[in-house]
Amino acid sequence: MSTVQQPDPSDRPARLTVGVVGAGRVGPALAASLQLAGHRPVAVSGVSDASRRRAEAMLPDVPLVPPAEVLQRAELVLLTVPDDALPGLVSGLAETGAVRPGQLLVHTSGRYGAKVLDPALRAGALPLALHPAMTFTGTPVDVQRLAGCSFGVTAPEELRLAAEALVIEMGGEPEWIFEENRPLYHAALALGANHLVTLVAQAMELLRTAGVEAPDRMLGPLLGAALDNALRSGDAALTGPVARGDAGTVAAHVAELRRHAPQAVDGYLAMARATADRALAHGLLKPELAEDLLGVLAHSADGADGGNGTTGTDGTEGNPR
Repeated sequence: MSTVQQPDPSDRPARLTVGVVGAGRVGPALAASLQLAGHRPVAVSGVSDASRRRAEAMLPDVPLVPPAEVLQRAELVLLTVPDDALPGLVSGLAETGAVRPGQLLVHTSGRYGAKVLDPALRAGALPLALHPAMTFTGTPVDVQRLAGCSFGVTAPEELRLAAEALVIEMGGEPEWIFEENRPLYHAALALGANHLVTLVAQAMELLRTAGVEAPDRMLGPLLGAALDNALRSGDAALTGPVARGDAGTVAAHVAELRRHAPQAVDGYLAMARATADRALAHGLLKPELAEDLLGVLAHSADGADGGNGTTGTDGTEGNPR
């Protein structure tokens, strides 16, 4: 259930015609969500065959037109293009006169705030940065996932209520992010979500190499519990050989990774060092054990196995507890 206080009806934006520039995974989902809230998608642009198929599937009967024509038809325009393409797109649309005074121009980049829309602002547009903190599949399931999804919201103060109202209409939870904090905000999300996918994919590959037939089934309950514990308890949820200071087990891990998956060694060492630092700072890792552990990690980073130990101090090997 949403914990966000619903805005006064007078603060809600009127029913708007909606356009999408960039029919990637995000734009059609947001437009479909706005359609459920009573707004009317009227135009979408897409370059690749995949984006066109996606737009036709999620926004049926909405015409595919060039970007400038999207702006001609819509009162609310979603600019859902890759981060690096956004500044050039905004400048180009403003220079060609496609931007209309009073038009709501919304981008969904996590990296940028509202200032990237300054060229459009000078042309009279109303700039909003609404970034959904969610991964997208490019399928209708994305619309359902927006329910309860946090959005990083940045906008001029006078547009704050309108921006937050749009997020709530899409089923999301607005979280105000100051302009200067957008890059840090985005880095945090990338660290937590994008890198998680890499870690899970590597773990599944290693389990397959170890002979596990269903690594997804094995990891699902473990990772689900770990995520829940981390969200509830933060660093207090740290477990495993690094947090315990089991230098021998960590050395054995590194040796096995060098043998079977050398491409995973650097990532393991980096995360082990970060885990050790946090465990030590929060009193979970005993200082007398930390010295040996950090020594193993430093020695392993130089290309050595860090020792020949195969078990931890409690007699276990690789126990995730």
